[in-house]
Amino acid sequence: MTKNLFYSLDLNLLRTFLVLSQECNMRKASKRLFVSQPAVSQALQKLRHHFNDELFVKVHGGLEPTPFAQELTNAITPHLDGLAASLNQTEEFDPFKLDISLKIAVAPIVLTCLSGTLYHHLQQLAPNSSIELLSWSKTTFNELQNDEVLIGINYDNDCPKQICSRKLIDLTSHVIVRNEHPVNKAVVTAHDMQGYDIASIITPGWNDDFSLAAEVMKREGIDSKVKFRSEYTMAAIDVILHSDLFMPHSDLFPIQNYPQLRSMLAHVNGHPFHYPIYAYYHGKHRNNALINWLYEQVLYVLSLHQVNK
Repeated sequence: MTKNLFYSLDLNLLRTFLVLSQECNMRKASKRLFVSQPAVSQALQKLRHHFNDELFVKVHGGLEPTPFAQELTNAITPHLDGLAASLNQTEEFDPFKLDISLKIAVAPIVLTCLSGTLYHHLQQLAPNSSIELLSWSKTTFNELQNDEVLIGINYDNDCPKQICSRKLIDLTSHVIVRNEHPVNKAVVTAHDMQGYDIASIITPGWNDDFSLAAEVMKREGIDSKVKFRSEYTMAAIDVILHSDLFMPHSDLFPIQNYPQLRSMLAHVNGHPFHYPIYAYYHGKHRNNALINWLYEQVLYVLSLHQVNK
């Protein structure tokens, strides 16, 4: 059977061969390759055996390639140069050149405040792309694993091992009520909200079976009822506009867009109650320029919103 010269060759030896053909000098070749001269000599012996050719002969001042070596050099140089160019490519990521759909899954508590601002911000930086903000669902982790969604934004969550989480910001708990609500304070506690029921926003896969606000109030010794639950923030807003229910939310809530509502800072044990939100993406994209850029833009918009509150 004819020997296959490609599959039976250690391709690292080709790099040594190419440098030797360029330098025609053992010492210079070893310096470029960051190895010793004996290592270069050993590699050359393997190449000679592999190709059954002397490849280089000693002459005054260095080495001279054989005719076979010259032909081999001419044949492989374009391919190795192309490989080197690909591996050494350092072109800076340019969002202006993006022409794709940027799919981002967002928890409902963040979606309300993020949508318009993030859209305008991304459109300025990546005008040729479209933006798809999807509500976080029970299938979001699968969609991240299948590259159907680029990045997700949610509370701290147990996620599959293939998914990476990276903290964005800490949210501060607020209580949202209608303007005519009996409780009218800048800062409220669980005891202030005693006797009033909760309109809770559901984040699928996170609080399907509980309300964080109800749990916090229970730890404060206050029993509360969750009288309304929905995955849609606007549905909860409509309910509190027409009742004395209160909606637990955060400092991200765009209260300036709802003149019929009030936002009150919520204290727990005498202090503001903080909780983090995270960005989620597939682990294989940990060093992906697009994913890291999206993370930075989401972080910028969220931080800007908090500063402007």
